[in-house]
Amino acid sequence: SSFISKHKQEEFIGVLSEAGCPGVADPGAKLADIAHRKGIKVVPLVGPSSILLGLMASGLNGQQFSFLGYLPSDKNQRVTKIKEIEKQSQKRHETQIFIETPYRNQHVLEDILLHCSPSTKLCIARNVSLEGEYIITKTIAEWKKNELPDLHKQLTVFLLLA
Repeated sequence: SSFISKHKQEEFIGVLSEAGCPGVADPGAKLADIAHRKGIKVVPLVGPSSILLGLMASGLNGQQFSFLGYLPSDKNQRVTKIKEIEKQSQKRHETQIFIETPYRNQHVLEDILLHCSPSTKLCIARNVSLEGEYIITKTIAEWKKNELPDLHKQLTVFLLLA
């Protein structure tokens, strides 16, 4: 309600996100929805998005891609979803992009390596535009041969192309 009352006073309102772009995998989408329903003009401002920056640096298909948000927290449901994501990517030749809470990243990586085809490409984009940035794309087979990055409690975007 204070959001709407500020606008009625003809003040500009800004929404900042501490972890990416407001409205993309972020509660800012709810504010934009309210604004649209109330006839309030919404003006997006350009800022860094680890999702798009990761895609840009991945070398994967940037013409066709889907952002899936967060995977299920339950391991069995997550594994099922990873298999579905890989099939969808192969069927459409579409990059599949998803994120995870920082404390589950390592588990997600392990599940991807266990359940995806050796030829599927995986880009791990960690701490994009921050200190310790790491953006590497390899096949699943190549990831299995090399030392894996530490993703625990790191901001990470996963990009997959089968």
